[in-house]
Amino acid sequence: MLTVDFSRFPLAPGDRVLDLGCGAGRHAFECYRRGADVVALDQNGEEIREVAKWFAAMKEAGEAPATASAVAMEGNALQLPFPDDSFDRVIISEVMEHIHDDKGVLAEMVRVLKPGGLIAITVPRYGPEKICWALSDAYHEVEGGHIRIYRADELLGRIREAGLNPYGTHHAHGLHSPYWWIKCAVGVDNDQALPVKLYHKLLVWDIMKKPLATRLAESALNPLIGKSFVAYATKPHAPKPAGASA
Repeated sequence: MLTVDFSRFPLAPGDRVLDLGCGAGRHAFECYRRGADVVALDQNGEEIREVAKWFAAMKEAGEAPATASAVAMEGNALQLPFPDDSFDRVIISEVMEHIHDDKGVLAEMVRVLKPGGLIAITVPRYGPEKICWALSDAYHEVEGGHIRIYRADELLGRIREAGLNPYGTHHAHGLHSPYWWIKCAVGVDNDQALPVKLYHKLLVWDIMKKPLATRLAESALNPLIGKSFVAYATKPHAPKPAGASA
């Protein structure tokens, strides 16, 4: 289930991509399939080991071009172990709402992104997330849980302050907001509740089969109750020194 729309975030074979806070690796895997040289980084060592196994399995199965590469590594988003201007693309999906120093993370992403490179940032959308917080303290008051809810204009302001130029936004996963509202209402750990089990089956069916009915439903729901807000931005080229030739 991808949150980033790659028609708005173009990726060419050979592009170097950082998936920061990669989690289970869904975006990193897609970038690898598209022929990118991928670095998947997360502070969770267990998840990184699983992502590395999947990269190896994809390579063995021929699911990615032979020219592409993929590395999974453990690391700190506030101290990225890469030189300046290292990546053509940076993705950070559903991560910034967990981090106290979100400005510091943005600064690190800008540092390692090449001039002219693109960045995709996704966070939980304000309205659906507020409902989750109102329904359940356990939804967010956990170790490593969500510590803030971004308004769209607030996130875009942070992006501009970091020196990036936003060029597009959208919402994603309209079918998922009701699922989380139900979970928050019956107990976020109560996966055996009948409404939760039935809705989960619907989501799995949608992800696996991609039927037209749910595709149309999600397209209609995304602007209204899409669970995620997605922003795209580019890092401008440095201005040429005065007197430099064109």
